Amino acid sequence: MTVAIIGFVVVLALAFLGVPLGFAMLAVGVGGFAFLRGLDPTLAILPQTLVDSSFTFGLSVIPLFILMGVFIHRAGVSEELYDTAQTWLGEYKGGLTYATVAACALFGMISGSSLAAAATMSKVAIPQMRQRGYSESLASGSVAAAGVLGMLIPPSVPLMIYGLIADQDIRKLFIAVTIPGVLVALSFIATILCYSLIRPESMPAGGTKRSLMEKLASLKGVISTLVLFAVVIGGMYGGVFTTTEAAGIGCTGAFFIALFRGRLGMKGLIACTVDAGKTTCMLFMIIFGAMMFTNFINLSGFAYNLGEWVRSLGLDTVVLLLVIAAIYVVLGCVLETLGLMLLTVPIFLPIVVSFGVDPIWFGIFLILMVELGQLTPPVGMNVLTVNSVVRDIPINKIFMGVTPFLIANLVIVALIVLFPQVVTYPLSWF
Repeated sequence: MTVAIIGFVVVLALAFLGVPLGFAMLAVGVGGFAFLRGLDPTLAILPQTLVDSSFTFGLSVIPLFILMGVFIHRAGVSEELYDTAQTWLGEYKGGLTYATVAACALFGMISGSSLAAAATMSKVAIPQMRQRGYSESLASGSVAAAGVLGMLIPPSVPLMIYGLIADQDIRKLFIAVTIPGVLVALSFIATILCYSLIRPESMPAGGTKRSLMEKLASLKGVISTLVLFAVVIGGMYGGVFTTTEAAGIGCTGAFFIALFRGRLGMKGLIACTVDAGKTTCMLFMIIFGAMMFTNFINLSGFAYNLGEWVRSLGLDTVVLLLVIAAIYVVLGCVLETLGLMLLTVPIFLPIVVSFGVDPIWFGIFLILMVELGQLTPPVGMNVLTVNSVVRDIPINKIFMGVTPFLIANLVIVALIVLFPQVVTYPLSWF
């Protein structure tokens, strides 16, 4: 067990020194396995692990959904999503903030990435909000916070990764996250409403009221994207096609949307492919490193010994989940999403399952906790992403802006812990 703890410390130290997490986990996994079993068995299992992982059919869903998001972004849909949301919600006090949450939710369902949503909406929303008199803290904080909706709304890349490493049905995970995702979005809207009551000076009065015809006309630019989403997600939920088939259909549909909009010539196609390829390679490197590191941790007996120790404490399930939640909040301050998931799921999942926790439910709980880590100091990847786009807004102002949304997020986490049916009940519909 000691050697596993040393391995964790070395991985974290390498990550702090700037070594990519995938390489850090791979190096420590290989070194630890060699220490426990010798060099020859390690050299035999390393290539076998990489080859077996590469030929896992379930992994094909990741590059397809990533390429789908790249095509949609290339088509210029992100700006139109924001304009549409602004047309429908801009008439209310703080309307641009509501529009930002709605646009991030819509963009998140396309890109599957919270960082992509935060980066894109920082360019689109923050300049307009500042121009119209919104406080910098609220404008930047709402974008950083709403960006995490990309992790919750299918097709969510972190949920797909969890499904692969936890050997759970990705389709069921997408169904289970439906209600929590809606609740988080609604909690953000409620937060903005409270903000407008407590600090009305931070946002201007509502804009011009739009007629129903104007609102319907604003849907013209995004209708094809919304239809594509309905087909992809609806087909998966209804069992018409598998997750991988849905990814292929979504990617093909996004390609034609970009093509028909005149945004996808040969150079554009190559650029999209290269962009998706870089992101996929980064994710796969992290996955491969995590698999080798997991082999080392399992061989050391760390997960089993830790589970036995936890059970000896006599904790009930709720207390155990609170302890795990605290660990995720702390680690989420210094680790990015996928690295945190891949480091901890092999450790925590067997323990919570032995306490009778549904692994599908735990996946949603995990995503919500990782989502908090995207917003908490000192790292807060979503906050850093917003700060990298709008450098003239101090990072402490962005952290102040996300604080109310963090509280709203914690309320939703408490809700699903106290009422697990919020997550598991939708599974009975399909």
